[in-house]
Amino acid sequence: MGIIRNDKGNRSIFKSFTAWMVLSVMVVLSVVTAAPYECFADEYEDKISSMQQKEAQTQQTISNLEKATQETKNSIALLQQQKEATQSNVSELKGQSASLQSKIEGYSGKLDDLSGEIQETEKAMTEVSSQIVQLNSELEEIRREIDDRQQLLKNRIRSVYEKGGSKGMIQKLVEANSFRDALNRYVYLDAMVNYDRQKIAECNALQEQLHKKISEVELREDELNAYQDNLDDKYEELEDLSDAARNMLDSTNMSINAESDKLKNYDTQLVALDKTMKSLESQTAAAQAQLAKQIAERLALKKEDTSGSYAASASELEWLAATIQAEADGESYTGKLAVGSVIMNRVKSSAFPNSVIAVIQQNMQFASYRSGKVELIISKGPNSTCVKAAQEVLNGARVGDYLFFMTKYYADYYGITEYNMIGNHAFFYRWVVKAKEPEVQQEDAGAAGEGAAAPDNKTEEKKEEQKEEQTEEQEAKDSEEEGDGEESHEDQDDDPYSDE
Repeated sequence: MGIIRNDKGNRSIFKSFTAWMVLSVMVVLSVVTAAPYECFADEYEDKISSMQQKEAQTQQTISNLEKATQETKNSIALLQQQKEATQSNVSELKGQSASLQSKIEGYSGKLDDLSGEIQETEKAMTEVSSQIVQLNSELEEIRREIDDRQQLLKNRIRSVYEKGGSKGMIQKLVEANSFRDALNRYVYLDAMVNYDRQKIAECNALQEQLHKKISEVELREDELNAYQDNLDDKYEELEDLSDAARNMLDSTNMSINAESDKLKNYDTQLVALDKTMKSLESQTAAAQAQLAKQIAERLALKKEDTSGSYAASASELEWLAATIQAEADGESYTGKLAVGSVIMNRVKSSAFPNSVIAVIQQNMQFASYRSGKVELIISKGPNSTCVKAAQEVLNGARVGDYLFFMTKYYADYYGITEYNMIGNHAFFYRWVVKAKEPEVQQEDAGAAGEGAAAPDNKTEEKKEEQKEEQTEEQEAKDSEEEGDGEESHEDQDDDPYSDE
């Protein structure tokens, strides 16, 4: 019995010793391995911090580019307003010019009519003046005849009465040989006196008639003078109006030329701003692509679990359904779920905002939101299919762990290698780009031999322009292929990722 008790004691001591040894080994191992693990954790945190700093720098670059883009847009909008105002001014000035031209032509016609009337009046005045001259000549001749008659009568009277005295007539009669002769002499003398008186009376009547006719002609002349003066006044007034209209027309045409020069200047500025805009958009797209690549590289270090449901409000359900409709209305149901999965994966990811609406409204992410299409769909209400897809995704359904999607064209354009096609969209989790083949560099002219030339800046610029033209052509082609119902791709030309 004692021996048995000793064996049991020994076994108890052995077990205690063994447990103490195992514990000691674990303590030693924990002490030995703690330092490497701590170093590895520190290295991982430093790397993550460095990557986040680079992301922040890229985001700042994007923010600066967006600010420059907005300023350029504002400048373009202002220039467009000024151009429209100038175009309106030019149209108004051209209307004024046409009106003035028409007025000048009217004045010219009236001046021509007045010139004709003035010429006719001058002609009539010339004729009246000739009549007056002729009448004055006739009047002068009658006056001379009257004077002659009066002088002859005076001479006769003087001869008969003054030279003969009171006895002259009696003497003539006394000297008559007979009564008959005396009577004949008396009759002759009396006839002579009556003849002279009659002629004087006729001359006086004719003189009076000529005076009356001269008065009438002079009255006509006065009327013609007054009419001509009136015509001259009208002519001068029309000339003044015509000159004023011509001056206004010249001033208006000068204004039109000045405004037209403004329009040309606006066009030149708009072309330059459009070029700047394209450059900024290109730089922004490149920066966005770089940011997406940086985020993807950071997420690749430790893949996050983005599965699970999300307790969404009615507003968030509506926003998610509207965005699915805006981006994938023409896609299959799986394609709709895939777009919704990208949004919810982002909500669950630490690299993006943590709410549905914040993810959708994140700057430079979803073109359908920037264009106002999402809110337009919300105002009308998203369709039932997209609401169903949104609800399934919120309940936890996922079509992959994708964080990005774009059209195949852009995926190939950026050289994305690890993507899955669902309908017309390329979905991927990481921004993995295939290495570009090194370009063959031309040797210098000396090494390449005769006729070889090194590439110059103009050649490079031409290549760049051709590349942009090909991109625009492809975008137009993609737009045509999508057709009716493919609204989800219409705003993809300015997003390098997400909803490209």
